Amino acid sequence: MVVMLETNQIVLAAVVLIVAFVAWWLWGRSKPTTRKREYTDVLSEGAAPAERNTALIDAPSAAALVTPPPGVGTLAGVGEVVAHAAAEELLEAAAPPAQPTAASSAAPATAAPASGDDLGRIKGVGPKLKALLASLGVTSFSQIAAWTDEDIARIDARLGSFAGRAKRDSWVEQAALLAAGDTAAYEARFGKL
Repeated sequence: MVVMLETNQIVLAAVVLIVAFVAWWLWGRSKPTTRKREYTDVLSEGAAPAERNTALIDAPSAAALVTPPPGVGTLAGVGEVVAHAAAEELLEAAAPPAQPTAASSAAPATAAPASGDDLGRIKGVGPKLKALLASLGVTSFSQIAAWTDEDIARIDARLGSFAGRAKRDSWVEQAALLAAGDTAAYEARFGKL
């Protein structure tokens, strides 16, 4: 065997070089190559999607295409009516108060007093709801404190997105305590004023 190795040294050297080259090629090839991340957007997809998106951006909004519901524009003169009513109320307030008669002494419990209370002190009544209640004629704690379930249902029907707040936030209880001036009981039940 030694004789055979000595006579074929060149062949043996060539085989060793080939094995080394194949091993280097396999191990060198198995290294992971870092791939460059590609970011694509509408423009890399071609001109058609870009044109479509431009057309969508430039198109009028869907709200502009909606026709107004019937009845819009029927409230055009409401401002003048409200101004006239306010002027009448100012004239009535400036006039001397009339002497109460036997028929007028039995005023309903929901009648508003001359001076309104700050309804914003009731938990759950913010500026928008306060203005809405005032437009419905509710301006005092005593009015709210006197509400029955029917009154609450009637007012709820006119509160729109605020419907249900009177019962959920216990307006009647809060108003009764505020009308009585019982701040300690109010704060014990509903928190700090």
